[in-house]
Amino acid sequence: MLTRLLPAVIVGALLSTTAYAQSSDVSGEITLSAYSGVFQDKYTEAVIKPFEAKYPKVKVNYYASDASSKMLGSLRSQAGDPQTDVILFDVSTSLIGDKEDLLAPLTVQDVPNLADLVPQAIVKQGYGPAVTFDNLVVTYNKDVIKEAPTSLQVLWDKAYAGKLAVTSMPSILGTGLMVMTSAMLGEDYTKSVKQSAAKLAELAPSVQTFDPKPDSYTLVLNGTDVLGTGWNARAQFYADQSNGKLGVMLPKEGTILQINTINLVKGSKNPAAAKAFINYALSPEAQAAFTEAMYYAPVNAKAKVSSKAEARTVAGQLDKTLPLDWGWAATKSDEWNQIWKRQIISAGK
Repeated sequence: MLTRLLPAVIVGALLSTTAYAQSSDVSGEITLSAYSGVFQDKYTEAVIKPFEAKYPKVKVNYYASDASSKMLGSLRSQAGDPQTDVILFDVSTSLIGDKEDLLAPLTVQDVPNLADLVPQAIVKQGYGPAVTFDNLVVTYNKDVIKEAPTSLQVLWDKAYAGKLAVTSMPSILGTGLMVMTSAMLGEDYTKSVKQSAAKLAELAPSVQTFDPKPDSYTLVLNGTDVLGTGWNARAQFYADQSNGKLGVMLPKEGTILQINTINLVKGSKNPAAAKAFINYALSPEAQAAFTEAMYYAPVNAKAKVSSKAEARTVAGQLDKTLPLDWGWAATKSDEWNQIWKRQIISAGK
């Protein structure tokens, strides 16, 4: 389960020492492994370039990947001789990396900004914390759906049958949709997903694709589909790109947090610079800048974002997030994946 931060008295004592990660003598190169595409573009402008301006002796090399699983595969292959110093990927994958001893511990002494993170950002005490919060949303084509929906139930509206782009498991979008469907039905998903599986099976005949390609946002925008499931940050980006044609809805039944963590790779060849970068990435200024750039909710409680950005992220609506322990969810992954394959997706054929 999510754990809380160190007691304030301990934090204060630790911060009274000289922080290794903030040394003005930090220099050299580090390699950051993180997501490709628009994420890379926005993160470079909002976080990496300002960091390099603050630490002019440090060069950050960005190694882009389109999936957390691929980044984990690279970590495994480099275990004896790591070529990466910092890695940013989803929490489910980072928990695997922790378990396999591929990631190194972090302390408040090394990374002082750990002291200011919201409780939901501490995934596993001592390891890489959350660096962004995203959340699952329903997207819709405003040319077709004139009145903004408010409930997850809209996916079952027969008026849109055959026009749904729903991402299934093994994507964690599928995991999240199952949890949200359970919440909608009043089911405790930690005990059983029988009701949600049956409800999603009812939805299957209306789904045009469970594997949206190129992605659900594009399919909804170009009219191939009318409704889709996706992540808020990407959806807000596409909403801007389409001049508001793409609608984004956080269901009244609640949503789930998608947590990306930032981690120090065990065996990093430049741990001082790596820790300095992690500390900066968690700082109020970096968190606020990336929220404004791409609508990921900040994890630092001191980050100040505009009212516009707050309204378009889950930042001011954390009370609408459903409790989901991704470590526990990982233990159910194989079972739930089979439910999706055998009971849900097959119901649409």
